[in-house]
Amino acid sequence: MSSSFRHGDILDIARREGKVTVEGLARRFGVTVQTIRRDLADLAEAGKLERVHGGAVLPSGIANIGYEERRALNADSKEAIGAACAAAIPEGASVFLAIGTTTEAVASHLLRHRDLMVVTNNLNVANILIANPDCEIAVAGGTLRRADGGLVGPLASRAVAEFKVDIAVIGCSALDRDGDMLDFDIAEVEVSRTVLRQSRRRVLVADGSKFRRSAPARIGALTELDAVYTDAPLPPALARRAAEAGTEVICVPHPAG
Repeated sequence: MSSSFRHGDILDIARREGKVTVEGLARRFGVTVQTIRRDLADLAEAGKLERVHGGAVLPSGIANIGYEERRALNADSKEAIGAACAAAIPEGASVFLAIGTTTEAVASHLLRHRDLMVVTNNLNVANILIANPDCEIAVAGGTLRRADGGLVGPLASRAVAEFKVDIAVIGCSALDRDGDMLDFDIAEVEVSRTVLRQSRRRVLVADGSKFRRSAPARIGALTELDAVYTDAPLPPALARRAAEAGTEVICVPHPAG
């Protein structure tokens, strides 16, 4: 079977089952896992699938993929982005870390920072930072989103509004060609907007897959930020707008080099 026919069948399977695995596809088509990895890379490059550990999932425009799938998606890049962002956070700072698997990667690289105060609406971030005895943790109350440990809604927004932090680190589900940061949950978006208003320095952490996705709720414009940490160059038009606005773009090399 040619790769073009196989691609169509792979997409059909992904639509039916929600996810495809490298080993499962290799057995189904009687080809090597290397061949399937190339197929999935081609489909991801075309924006038809998103790679996760061991396979791929369908991209989504109106509903986010599951938390565990998001954790696996581009995990190495998120880890590198998290390390670079954390390295730029000085000791003794007050920091807001928002919901997201990449902000959780930032938290994991703050475990040796001293005299930190971290405000978060992400229970996973709080649980990570418990291991740092030199970090004061303030958890914003709100409605618990069981799927990913996020605290959202009006109560969370009001709690966040009580703080004025040095640095806010947020994520997003998509970054469109107009330079808008997008997400799926309006209740989460409102908290993110409050975070940006209550911060002296505003930072986005987002891997390159976000440039190929869409979501319905607008957080704000990329040009409102002070810095963006990512693993891929911004689209040229957006890069120009960021430069004109003074938004620093830090492109972290892929871990593989």
